[in-house]
Amino acid sequence: MNRLRSYVHRKAWAHFQSALFYVAFMSLTATIFYLAANYTSEQTEQYQVIRLVMFAILYPLLVKISIQLIAALLYSPIEKVRYQRRVDKRLPRVSVVVPAWNEEVGIIKTIESVVNARYANFELIVVNDGSTDRTHELVTHYIKQHNASDKTKGHPLIKYLKLANGGKATAMNKALSIADGDIMITIDADSIMDPYAIRHFVDSFTDEKVAGVAGNVIVANRNKPLELLQQLEYLYGFFFKRADSVFNSVYIIGGAAAAYRTEVIKELGGFDESIITEDIELSVRLLNAGYKTRYAAKSVVYTEGPSEWSGLCKQRLRWKFGRLQTFIKHKNLFFSPDKKHPMYLSWLLFPLALYSELLLLFEAVLVGFFFFYTIMTFDYLPMVFVILFLTSLVSLQIALDSKARFHLNLLTLTPIAWVLFYAVDIVELQALVRSLKRMITKQSLAWQKWNRAGIASAPVQ
Repeated sequence: MNRLRSYVHRKAWAHFQSALFYVAFMSLTATIFYLAANYTSEQTEQYQVIRLVMFAILYPLLVKISIQLIAALLYSPIEKVRYQRRVDKRLPRVSVVVPAWNEEVGIIKTIESVVNARYANFELIVVNDGSTDRTHELVTHYIKQHNASDKTKGHPLIKYLKLANGGKATAMNKALSIADGDIMITIDADSIMDPYAIRHFVDSFTDEKVAGVAGNVIVANRNKPLELLQQLEYLYGFFFKRADSVFNSVYIIGGAAAAYRTEVIKELGGFDESIITEDIELSVRLLNAGYKTRYAAKSVVYTEGPSEWSGLCKQRLRWKFGRLQTFIKHKNLFFSPDKKHPMYLSWLLFPLALYSELLLLFEAVLVGFFFFYTIMTFDYLPMVFVILFLTSLVSLQIALDSKARFHLNLLTLTPIAWVLFYAVDIVELQALVRSLKRMITKQSLAWQKWNRAGIASAPVQ
């Protein structure tokens, strides 16, 4: 009874927080529209200079988002043509790998979601990387029941590796050594795989040069304001992978939902055990070797986002640190003249990714200047344009997502998306500063983990 009461109180507090933030941010948005409608801009030569300088600073990013938006809208028809022209129409053998380190909270639901996948020819490999909780006990008990059940017929073979703790990349390489699938799919042990995800992954390998495919990761927990923020952020970020896929240049294939040609990974030496984000490094290494990488919008994996700010900051520190390590290792890709490297990647994505990090360091100053200019000149139209643009863009992203019904709760957040993304930038800034400090002082970074509650059940779609 006390647990139930505590749960109800937490839920009520989470809803109250969400309502409070929503009212505050909607009021701010409404105020901006009111000021834009009732005040006339008062420009001076000095303020016009500030406006031009701000525009010049943001111009490269505006060019990038324009190209990406057009390409993203072409994603679906281009994918249809690619699929129709594929030469190999068989269903290849697939190895699904679930690496786990202290994942007792959600690993059984993860395994069950994979076992119940609607695909006929695959195996499941669970790798226990030295867990000290009940992960081993739970997994071995499940496998024993699975093998003894009459329902096992038609379900995949489950392989299990129990290793001494050596890191995720080491665990992945061990799994790679015993995988017999032509395609290797990875999924995190705190996630739930959509029943048709494997099939959609396979469908994206339309020719032999496609060596890696990113799946569509969706944040399933969405009660707290922080969780809603991540649901919105993931939707926004993964939408632009459509553009990267059009140009065969998806350079971040996250391990929570990734597929690779097994033969190619082995050819390139497996996962890099020296970089904390082995998934990002492998994605870039595939591109550096001249292979294509794609995005499968219908290959959905639901994940649990951090429910506390400290956990989110730890997660983004790992991502940021690993991405910077990857940029350094593969610095030859910047402005590469090599024909095997896509110009979209070498001349647009990579340079502007670093440019964005530079702007992030000075974002507080830039935002301060922007608001100073706006208040002093009563020129609220640029802010109105940004709000309307992001509202329209996020609404479009919801409509085009393969799980649009799941994201309908975000429609009410679209008018305040512009201010919510500032919160994301704050988290990204702390990760960048901490990453640069570690690089300057030559400190390494251990695997980061946060408290998880687990995904209660398969999300309703």
